Amino acid sequence: MTSASTLIEQIIDAWQNMQAKTPLVQCITNSVAANYTANVLLASGASPAMIDNPYEAESFTKISSALSINLGTPTSEQMQAMQISAKTAQLNNIPWVLDPVGYGPILAWRSQMTDELLQFKPSVIRGNASEISTLAGNQVQSKGVDSTLSSAQAYQQAYTLLAHADCIAISGESDYILSKELDAVIQVNGGSRLQPKITATGCALGALIAAYSAVTTPTIAALSAHVHFAIAGKLAANQAQTMGSFSTIFMDYIHMLDDNLIEQYADIRLLEIQA
Repeated sequence: MTSASTLIEQIIDAWQNMQAKTPLVQCITNSVAANYTANVLLASGASPAMIDNPYEAESFTKISSALSINLGTPTSEQMQAMQISAKTAQLNNIPWVLDPVGYGPILAWRSQMTDELLQFKPSVIRGNASEISTLAGNQVQSKGVDSTLSSAQAYQQAYTLLAHADCIAISGESDYILSKELDAVIQVNGGSRLQPKITATGCALGALIAAYSAVTTPTIAALSAHVHFAIAGKLAANQAQTMGSFSTIFMDYIHMLDDNLIEQYADIRLLEIQA
């Protein structure tokens, strides 16, 4: 089993590679999140493109370094683009991330689309605890698109999803990364209680995982993005206790992250996958 220190070295390598390569990330995301997601990717060193038209999807996915699909406010045209882009990504070995926002029986249309998208084998499935647990087949009562389940509960219910993706990423008070590659669960600590109060934080995290996926393995990509957010949230919270100022400083630290901050503040713990 690998060590936390080795993983932190790989996170630093991934961050450096992203700064060097500026990967082009196609984002099919929701109307609430598009602007914020694009700004997070730019601040992180990636190049976002919000291409979600079915008539452009195939050609653009082919030239992208990674793809992020988010089902937050899906339109009929977006649904078509999602299927086209996910299939194109699979055929061309382009890493892609699936964020099943609001998955569950209440929002059945998008949930059916999520089930269909799984056939195209996302590199990473990312969501909050309720979304991931419900996607894994558990009966969970959600509150709209917000989680009613803790991430610590959800990761133990999510192992079956590794049949569909190389990595499962669950955000919450602590984040949990389930890795097929390492046969392990990685707990990521840090962040701030204010992060869930900022619209589109989770959506932007999914897109950042996609950006990192362009330069490293699915496990290290998910881990790097979660650590990136956890450090930015922790440092921003040290300087701001109100939502407005926190949001600004959080984005600043997303931009200012470097290898020294990763080495100093990355707080991860390896757990064995339970049989």
